[in-house]
Parts: sequence; C-alpha cells; structure tokens
Amino acid sequence: MSDIAEGIGGAIEGALAGRAVEPARGKAEYDPSMTTSQEETCPNCGSIAPGSFCPECGQKTHIHRTLSAIAHDLVHGVLHLDGKLWKTLPLLTFKPGKLTRRYIEGERAQFVSPMSMFLFSVFSMFAIFQIIGISTPTTFDDQIGMEQVESSLNSAIDNNERTLREIEAELASDTLDEGDRANLEARRDAALEDLESLGQISELPFVDAEQPQIEVQPDGTRIIPIDSDGSARMSMGETGIDWLDEGLAKKWQENPGLMLYKLQANAYKFSWLLIPLSIPFVWLIFAWKRRFHAYDHAIFITYSLSFMSLMFIALSVLGAAGVPLPALFLAGMIIPPIHLYKHLRHTYEIGRFSSFWRLMVLSIFIWVVIGLFIQTLIMLGAF
Repeated sequence: MSDIAEGIGGAIEGALAGRAVEPARGKAEYDPSMTTSQEETCPNCGSIAPGSFCPECGQKTHIHRTLSAIAHDLVHGVLHLDGKLWKTLPLLTFKPGKLTRRYIEGERAQFVSPMSMFLFSVFSMFAIFQIIGISTPTTFDDQIGMEQVESSLNSAIDNNERTLREIEAELASDTLDEGDRANLEARRDAALEDLESLGQISELPFVDAEQPQIEVQPDGTRIIPIDSDGSARMSMGETGIDWLDEGLAKKWQENPGLMLYKLQANAYKFSWLLIPLSIPFVWLIFAWKRRFHAYDHAIFITYSLSFMSLMFIALSVLGAAGVPLPALFLAGMIIPPIHLYKHLRHTYEIGRFSSFWRLMVLSIFIWVVIGLFIQTLIMLGAF
C-alpha cells in the first residue's frame, strides 16, 4: 500500500512540475474584455481591477474559498494542462515529427511544451512502475537472512547460558526439596540439550560463510557482488580517481540495497540529464546541415523521450492487466524504431534513406547515452 501511495504521489508531483513549466494557453492573464459592472479592488496587490483579472498582477478578482475549489485546482493542475494535453498526445503518438516541427516553428499555444510533457511522462512512468511493483530490489534476502540467522543464534545461545547459570545457582541451595530439585535438574538437562543443538547449528557452513569480496580484473574493472553468495554481480570500470573508485566499491559491497535504492531514486530525479547527454550525438548526424541547431535537437529529444516514457507506461499497465509477455516484448521492440523513424523524417524534413541510416546510427548512440547516464547515476550514488 505504501508503494501505491508513493507512486500516486510521484505521478501528481510530475504533473504539477509539468504544469509549473507550462506556459499559458496563449492568452494574457488579463483580458480587458472580461469586465464586470462594478470595479473591485485586487485582494493581492490592492489595485483597482475593473474586470475579472487584475491589470497589474494578473490575479483573478473573484477568489474561491471552498474545499471544492481546492479539489478543482488539484484535478485541473494534474490532468488538464490547460486542455493542451489532449491535442498534444495524438500528434506525439502518431505524427511526432509534425508536432516537433510545428512547435519549433512557433506554434506553441495549443501544444504542451516539450519539457512539461517530459516531466509529466517521466514522473508518471516511475510512479506506475512503483504502483505495479516494477522496481529495483532494495533488499537481498540471502544476505539479510544470514545476518538474522547469526544474530538469532547468538541471542539463543546467550539466553540458554544465562538460564543454565541461574539453574545451577538454585541447585546449589540446601533448602530445596526433592520435587523442586528434580524439576530444576530436568530444566538443566533440557537447557544443555538446547545449547548443544545450537552449537551444532552455529558450526554449519552457511552460518559462517564469508561475504564475497570484490574482484579486480587486470584492466582495473571491479566485479562487485550484490548478494551474499556472489550469484548476482555487477561490473564497474575505473574512473581514474582512486578515492572515488575505492569509495564506490566499498559502498556497493557494504550496502548494495541502499546503493540500488539511490540508483533508482536518482534515475527519475536526474532523468533530465538524458537531454543534454543526447544533444551532441543527434548534432553529429546533422552536423553538415546548418539549418538545424542545438535547440531543434533538444525539442526533438525531449518529445521523443516523452513518448518512450508514455509507451513504457502503456506496456506496463497492459502487462499488469494480463497481456502476455511475448506480445509486450514484441511491441517494445517494434514501436520505438518505427516512431523514431517517423520522428526523424518529419522533424528534419528528410527523405526515407536519410531517415533510415540516421536511425541506424542513432540506435547505437542511444546505448552510448544510456551507458553514460547509468555511469552518472553510479557516480551520484557515491555522495
């Protein structure tokens, strides 16, 4: 239940963040035509407000003071996005290149801005993942289980030894009758048997198993175990900074659950880094076309990332609804390249062959960007 609540909160957070960066629908906040028959004083700045909006600060002159108004503002802020969302989504899904080109050329009022769309989709994606249980593991049963077993064994042995000392002290008394003495001796024998059994358990190999150590390869790559038996491992290359390499390796070994949690949390907090990381690679495939600039590439990348996030949301929800995994996997393999091809072709107004070879090159660059992004998240996890 806590994951569901946190996921819903994340979705609302993303929508409100998108709403915060989204420009107005195309109207000024103050519209002189929206007048009333009686002049009012703006409750915000005190200026004379002849219409429904203050001409100085833009605030509405009529203020709602009801709970229903708060609910309306919340729903409007989360879902409405000035009504532009419902015009943007169809184009983003089926004609992404035309949406991007129209936005670049100045048609802004009727579409959700790229950054607002990106924030809304990315936060919603991570929220949906959390609600339906798709997340990185933050605990490792093997490691924690062994720690609990060892702690419980030590506690049980201490309790039995203390009980034996108390029984021996009572048996040393000369005032005990035969019944009490027999009872104490029976308790002592039972405690001795328990202590012997606990001692045998504590000598089993799995109790004393040492945690696997970090392996350093000849090229400096570290193989880091993230569970107790070393079956789950990750590799990490050297950064060349000794204190950082040692610190990261130590943190991953001591508390892999915490590091994976930080990796997951940073993934959506710093997801915007995918945009600047991607711009140089998109620029490379259009370097000789002077018509296109970094701004065009940024809009293209941001809308593209927004669509991919929305696609992952749709596939995840369909998976939770019972759609077979092979069908979802097939959709996840086919939809992105088709969408990216159409996006490239119509955004940059290039031919089929030009779009195809750029798609092939960009498909390689995408994995490079993902690798750089993950490395960045790992670095951020060191602090």
